Amino acid sequence: MPDVTLDDRGRLTLPKDTRERYGDRYRIVELHDGIKLVPIADDPLDALREEFADVDESADELRERAREEALDGAGR
Repeated sequence: MPDVTLDDRGRLTLPKDTRERYGDRYRIVELHDGIKLVPIADDPLDALREEFADVDESADELRERAREEALDGAGR
């Protein structure tokens, strides 16, 4: 990953191949040791649909399974 610098107005220019791969919109996430740029999808709802396309459980089923796993992990 190439180094980039801010210009005199505080703007950051990302390399063309990075913009082509991840897009033009990012959320800045502050970490304890720096920052992270997280790409924002053009259509966040479509991105979620794609991410969970292979999930066969309903939200209620996922929630219940997570609850059970948390209880088991806590030594129920």
